[in-house]
Amino acid sequence: MELNYIRHFVVLAETGNYLEAADILFMAQSSLSRHIKSIEEDLGAPLFDRTTRKVELNEFGRAFLPYAKKMVEIQDEYSRVLQGCLNGMTSTLTVASIPAMTHYNITDVLAGFQEANPGYRLNIVEADSTQTFQMLEEKKCECGFVRDAQGLSKEIKQVEFTTDHLVVVLSLDHPLAKEDFVTLEMLEGEKFLFLNKNTTMYSICYNACRKAGYEPDVAFTGLRGENLIDLAARGMGVALLTKKPIEHLAGGRVVLVDVVPTVATTISLVYSAKGKLPDALKKFISYVQSYRK
Repeated sequence: MELNYIRHFVVLAETGNYLEAADILFMAQSSLSRHIKSIEEDLGAPLFDRTTRKVELNEFGRAFLPYAKKMVEIQDEYSRVLQGCLNGMTSTLTVASIPAMTHYNITDVLAGFQEANPGYRLNIVEADSTQTFQMLEEKKCECGFVRDAQGLSKEIKQVEFTTDHLVVVLSLDHPLAKEDFVTLEMLEGEKFLFLNKNTTMYSICYNACRKAGYEPDVAFTGLRGENLIDLAARGMGVALLTKKPIEHLAGGRVVLVDVVPTVATTISLVYSAKGKLPDALKKFISYVQSYRK
């Protein structure tokens, strides 16, 4: 059974008209009719109920249609992949990234690379750093932007992209709100508002408090920084967050105070160097390096 004939069947099923389908497919009606009859002969049953004005799928045709569409999708997909191989490129590059893409200019990098390399298709996945490393291990992505890539195996390489640092988010009437800076020791005994457990940010904040000599009293963990800020504004605790993603969220409702000594974080692009790097990944790494400079 010719795969192209399957495509012709799908178009005819969607239009219900031989003339319209033939125009879409840039072919003669007689050729289209022969192709449909060829499929019916291979399947052993008619697919349409024909009238003088239009054609309608019969029960057999309706049962076959979803499988025909899948066959067409698969043909389109392998055609793109094989054409990419012929051109010396991988057609799709899957890039994972921490959620704060906009504030670290990661979206600028992604959009700029796509514009400069229209032959590649970027598949972008939002993920925490720990999830990105797991995706790299399972080969579900080729690279990813992560926070504080530490203890990397020899197979994982990184390109440092940008940096940020922790600030404490305080309500306007908090006793420390007018300070130029605070130490984590000064926050002992506070109720803390952290991003979710099992995230890199939770580990950074929790470990920073432990390094200051105490176990933080974590009163809330959440997925979104704006929720932590709102709770801090209402006096429900103090939040520890990185500065760049939340500067625009403060809005005069809270005070952001730098933590000293500085608790810095580094945003890096990580990728697996095991085996030969796809051309698309090489180009993306080079683009990130040039953007960073």
